[in-house]
Amino acid sequence: MSEAKSGDTVRINYTGTLKTGETFDSSDGRDPLEFVVGSGQIIPGLDAAIPGMAVGDTKTVEVPCALAYGETNPDACQAVPRAEIPDHIPLDPGTQLQMQTPQGQVVQVVVAEVTDEVVTLDANHPLAGKDLVFDIEIVDIKAA
Repeated sequence: MSEAKSGDTVRINYTGTLKTGETFDSSDGRDPLEFVVGSGQIIPGLDAAIPGMAVGDTKTVEVPCALAYGETNPDACQAVPRAEIPDHIPLDPGTQLQMQTPQGQVVQVVVAEVTDEVVTLDANHPLAGKDLVFDIEIVDIKAA
């Protein structure tokens, strides 16, 4: 039985949880996740756990935030004057919005805080600063 190595295309079933046990993502009910090992298509800490596994192998992988979505970056939070945001935009804390950078790039942000004067928007990935746990199963390996 062949083992996965860098450059191989693999398909995995997975469940991702926080250290609290809360599930944040899963392939349950969907097609397995397909990616090329070592290509940077998935977070580094999970990618590094795949080489050496064979079809049918299962593993629990603990991924520190530094090898997942990184630490929370305070520079990714921006205070915007409330008057600059149109009234029809929902501003409840936790609301996800899209913004466009001056270069035209679309950025996902979350409303972090709202006052009468300022709305603080957070562009950090929702899983930034969090250690993650993945239960994975190798479903298929296509050698490079």
